[in-house]
Amino acid sequence: MNQASDQARPTPRAGIMDIEAYVPGKSTAPAGVAKVHKLSSNENPLGPSPKAIEAARDVAAKLDLYPDGTARRLREAIAEVHGLNPANIVCSNGSDEILGLLAQTYLAPGDEAVITEHGFMVYKIYIQSAGAVPVFVKETNERADVDAILAAVTPRTRIVFLANPNNPTGTYLPFQEVRRLHAGLPRNVLLVLDAAYAEYVRRNDYEAGVELVAGAENVVMTRTFSKLGLGGARIGWMYAPMHVIDAINRVRGPFNVNATAIEAGIAAIRDRAHVERSVAHNETWLTWVSEELTRLGLRVTPSVGNFVLIHFPEDKKHSAAAADDYLSARGYILRRVSGYGFPNALRMSIGTEEANRGVVAALATFLKS
Repeated sequence: MNQASDQARPTPRAGIMDIEAYVPGKSTAPAGVAKVHKLSSNENPLGPSPKAIEAARDVAAKLDLYPDGTARRLREAIAEVHGLNPANIVCSNGSDEILGLLAQTYLAPGDEAVITEHGFMVYKIYIQSAGAVPVFVKETNERADVDAILAAVTPRTRIVFLANPNNPTGTYLPFQEVRRLHAGLPRNVLLVLDAAYAEYVRRNDYEAGVELVAGAENVVMTRTFSKLGLGGARIGWMYAPMHVIDAINRVRGPFNVNATAIEAGIAAIRDRAHVERSVAHNETWLTWVSEELTRLGLRVTPSVGNFVLIHFPEDKKHSAAAADDYLSARGYILRRVSGYGFPNALRMSIGTEEANRGVVAALATFLKS
C-alpha cells in the first residue's frame, strides 16, 4: 500500500494485521448429510442443566434492564461451590475475555509472554494485540515442560500462560510441577493458570490452582462454564489476588456479563447433579474412545479433558485431512489442529454414545480402505 492510500482511510496500529485471526471448529457437514454430530468444539453432549434453561427463560421478561455490573450473585454462587471469597472473583464474557484483559493490563509493547508450543491459540492473539512478543516453548511428549518454560523467562517476561489441562492435547501438569514452575518465576511475572477443563480431571495429583492463588501475589486461575453446558452463554471467571482484581475491574466492560448468562450460570453451578452426570459420562466415554481408537492402530495422546487428540498415519490415503473429509461426509465433525502444530491429527470431543460409536466405526472402515 502506498503512502497516499495509507492516508485515505483509518489503519490499524502496527502489528495488528500480523495477527492470525482465531478460527473456531467447523459446525456444518456437506450438503445432504442427514444427521450432524458436532465434535469440534468440546461442548457438553448432555447439554445445559435443565435448571439453567429454566433460569434463562425467566429472564426474558426483564431484558430491558441492565444486569448487575459486578455479577455479584454469580460470584457468590461460584464462591459458595468452590469455597472461595467472592471478592477475589471476576466474571467475564467467557474465560477468553479474562485472558485478553490480563494481556491488556500486564503487557506493554516490547514485553514478552511465555506460552507452550501447543497451547491455546488465543494466548498468542492477545499477546500480540498488546504489542508484546509471544515466546513459544517446546513441550516434551506433548506436555508442558517446566524446565523449558523457566529457561525461556527473561527480564522482559511479564506473563506465563499455562493451560492445565491443555487444549488440544488433553495433557496436564501434576500440581507439584506447577508449584515448581511458580517457585522458579520472578515475583513480577504473572502465572496464568487456565483451568478450563478442570472439572473433568480425575487424577489425584491434579489441582486447578485455588491453593496456589490463595498463597501468592502473582498467580491467577481462570475457569469457564462452557465445558459443562453453557458455551452459548459465554461465562468465564477468574480467581485472583485483590490487586489483580482491582486492576482488571478498571479495564473490563461495565456490563460484560449479560443478565441471561448471570441467571443461567447461577443455576448451572449449583446443579451439582448435572455436573456429576456430565463428568461421569465423560469419564466412561473418554476411556472407551481412547481404547477403541488405539485398537484401530491410531495413536491417541492420553487426555484428561473432554476430548482426544488422534494422530493419523503419514500416508496421504489415511491422513488427518482424508479422515476429516471421510468423517464429515458421514456427519461427524471433528477439529483440524494444524494451527496448533499438529498437521496430521484431529481433535475429537467426547460426544453422545451414538456419536462416539459412530466415529469409531467410521474410522475402522476408513482405515481399511
